[in-house]
Amino acid sequence: MASESTFNIAAQSAAPSDLVVARPEGLYCPAGNFFVDPWQPVERAVITHAHSDHARFGHRHYLASRAGASVLLSRLPDISLQTLAYGERLDLNGVAVSLHPAGHVLGSAQLRIEHCGRVWVASGDYKLDPDPTCDAFEPVRCDTFITESTFGLPIYRWDPPQTVFDGVDSWWRHNAAQGRASVLFCYSFGKAQRVLASVDAGIGPIFCHGAVEPLNRAYRDAGVHLPPVRLVSEIAPKDKAVFKQALIVAPPSAQGSAWLRRFGDYSDAFASGWMRLRGARRRRGVDRGFVLSDHADWPALQTAIHATGAQRVIVTHGYVEPMVRWLREQGLEAGAFATQYGDDTVEADALGGDDIAVQSSAAGVQNNEAQTHELDDTASRS
Repeated sequence: MASESTFNIAAQSAAPSDLVVARPEGLYCPAGNFFVDPWQPVERAVITHAHSDHARFGHRHYLASRAGASVLLSRLPDISLQTLAYGERLDLNGVAVSLHPAGHVLGSAQLRIEHCGRVWVASGDYKLDPDPTCDAFEPVRCDTFITESTFGLPIYRWDPPQTVFDGVDSWWRHNAAQGRASVLFCYSFGKAQRVLASVDAGIGPIFCHGAVEPLNRAYRDAGVHLPPVRLVSEIAPKDKAVFKQALIVAPPSAQGSAWLRRFGDYSDAFASGWMRLRGARRRRGVDRGFVLSDHADWPALQTAIHATGAQRVIVTHGYVEPMVRWLREQGLEAGAFATQYGDDTVEADALGGDDIAVQSSAAGVQNNEAQTHELDDTASRS
C-alpha cells in the first residue's frame, strides 16, 4: 500500500487536463471514459496483463491484448472480452488507444493513449530482459509515462537470464547425479513458464504442481513452446524413485507443506528478484536462491523511461518515493499515483490466497531490509 507521502505526491502531480487521473475505482481516462487495471468494478476496463492485482472480476467490459486472451480467460472465465493485436488502434469516445508489448508475462501490454495531440503511456508491469514466453518490451514514445517501480532501488541489478538458467541447470544436474529431487519454487503465472521454457529439459523428467499446469495449458494454447511435463498428482504417493532425477516446479505456497514428503530426498530453491536481498534465501529456508524477476531492475527502469522521451513520469507502485526523487534529480517532472497494484510477491496469486498472504508478509520484511541497505549498496557501486 502507498504511504501518506505517496498520496501527497500524487495530489501534487494531478492536473485538470491530465489524460489519466486516480479515482477510488482505479486509474481513469476521463476523455475516453475507461479505466486502466481498476481494482473496483467499472463499466469498461483496459487490462495490461492477467496478474490478479491488475485483472479482477466484476467489470462489465474488458479490453486486453489478443496475445494474452488465453491466460486472461483462464483466470477470469466468461468475462465480456474484446482484444486488440499489438499496435492495433481503437477509438474509445474520441481517444485513440493501442496496446504494445511490455515483456512482463504472456500478453502483457503497455497502453498508449492519444487525445488532442497528447500521448500518455501506462506501462503496467514490464521487463527488458529476453523471455521466450512473451513478446519483448517495445519502447513507446510519449509525453507522459506511467511506470511501475517494483525494483526501483540501485541494489536490484539482474544477471543475464542465461547465466541464471545455467545456474538452475547446474543445481538440477548435481542433484540428479546424487539421486535427489530438485524442487524449484516460483510464481505459477509467468515465472514458472519462463523457467520451463529455459531450463535444459534433457537433464531429467519435469513435474509441476497442480496450480501451475492450468497456466501451462493457457501458454501452450497461445502457441508458446514448453517442454513435456507431468503432474505430481499422477504419481502414487509411495513411488518416490521417479522423482530422483526430476525437476519439480511448484508455487511458493507448497513450501513446508506435506505435499513435499512424496519426493523423499530433495533439494529446494526459490526463483525471485527478492533473492538479490541479503538474507532473503535464509528467511525462505531454501537451499538455493536464484535471482530471477519478471520486472525491470534499476538500470532497466532507467533505460525504459529514457526511451519513451517523456518529460513527465508518474510512478504507480513499488519503491515509489525513491524513484520519484531520482526522476526529479534527472530534471523530469515526476509524481505518483496511489494504487492497489502489488509487486513481485503478489504475483504468487496462484489460484488461491495462501501465496498472497505468505508473500505479502515476506514483502514487508524484504522491503525494510532493502531500505536499510540502500545507502550502503549505492556507495559500494559509486
